[in-house]
Amino acid sequence: MQETAADDPGEPGTTGGAALVGARLRTTRLAQRRTVAEVAEASGLTKGFLSRLERDRATASVAALVRLCTTLDLAVGSLFTPAPAGEVLRAGHYPPITFGGHGLRESLLTPVGERRVAVIVSELDAGGGSGEEPYGLDADVEFALVLAGEIELRFAGPDPAPAEDVVLSAGDAFTFDPARPHSFRATANGPARVLWVVSPALSDPPRRSA
Repeated sequence: MQETAADDPGEPGTTGGAALVGARLRTTRLAQRRTVAEVAEASGLTKGFLSRLERDRATASVAALVRLCTTLDLAVGSLFTPAPAGEVLRAGHYPPITFGGHGLRESLLTPVGERRVAVIVSELDAGGGSGEEPYGLDADVEFALVLAGEIELRFAGPDPAPAEDVVLSAGDAFTFDPARPHSFRATANGPARVLWVVSPALSDPPRRSA
C-alpha cells in the first residue's frame, strides 16, 4: 500500500494531533550523512513522501515507520520521546577503539552513529604512536590539540622531497589535510595526550602499521 499524506480538516496534508516524528527522523538522517533519496530507497518509500514526513506534513503507517527506523538504526520508541539535547559521555567511561600503532590507547568521544564528525583522544607512551608507515584518511579536515606532553607529526613528502615534521607541545593546535600521508608519535620527552577531530567521521579505520 502506498503511503499518503494524512487528511486533516484544518490543514490538509498535516499530522493533525498525532505525535510529530519528522524532526527526529531528519536529525538522525543528517547525523549519518545520508540523503533523503538514499534513506527513502532503502526504506521502500518515495523521496517526496519521506521529505513530507520529515517536515511533519504526512503520516506513515506503522510498517513504514518500522522500515525507516530499521534503515536508520533507530529505536521505534525513541520517535515518541522528547529528543535529548545531546549525548553525554562521562569521564572514565570512554569506549576504547583500536586503529593500530603501538604504545598508545585511544577512545572515541562521539557516538558511534555520528558521521558528521569524530572526536578521538589518544594516550601515548613516550615514543608511542601510529607507527613508522605513513597513512592517510578519507576525510576533509583533521584537527589536533595536544592536551599534555609533546608529539611529532611527520608528513611524507613526494619523492625525492624530504618528509616534513611538525612538533606540537601542550596547548598547541594544528589543522591539516588528513588525506596527506602522515604519522605521529610522542617524543622521547615523555607521554602525551592528544585530542583529534576528524570531519566527516571515518567510514573505515585508518590504515596504520603495527
